[in-house]
Amino acid sequence: MRDGVRPRATAGGSQVCDGVLVLGIDPGTAVTGYGVVRRRDGGAVSLVECGVIRTSRHEALPLRIREIYEEVDALLVRHRPHAMSVEDVFQGRNARSALTLGHARGAILLAAALRDVPIAEYAPRQVKKAVVGTGSATKEQVAFMVMQQLRLAEAPAPEDAADGVAAALAHCVIGSFPAEVRR
Repeated sequence: MRDGVRPRATAGGSQVCDGVLVLGIDPGTAVTGYGVVRRRDGGAVSLVECGVIRTSRHEALPLRIREIYEEVDALLVRHRPHAMSVEDVFQGRNARSALTLGHARGAILLAAALRDVPIAEYAPRQVKKAVVGTGSATKEQVAFMVMQQLRLAEAPAPEDAADGVAAALAHCVIGSFPAEVRR
């Protein structure tokens, strides 16, 4: 089930795309945060859509992984991003949590690979440093800087959505794009 802020469409129903679109993902088996950010020439960034993909903790893991894959694939089809930025597994978690999270990341990476979307992977500290300026930033600081950089009235909620947006912003700041989409 996806909860999110929807993009604006043109009168014909299609979305206007000037600049480069990046889909940022903060993976999780229960809640996966996502954000779609547009970077225009000159570096200006704007939020297109953000939200979370929620799976039921009562479902079997394979069904939850399938749901994550299907929802990410739907985002890829709808937005046709030029790149996908995925936050890597945090090293401090226990081995079982990291393994379970790895399943979700695998489904997310597979969705992008099957759609031929270039994938960038960033450690949580890299995302924080790119967005806030320090790799030891708190979740609150990340959400605040996401709000500031995108000129939003309030930070994306829940925090997982803000983290997905931060992953997209990080790629806009430190990532690279193929020459044909740089314009």
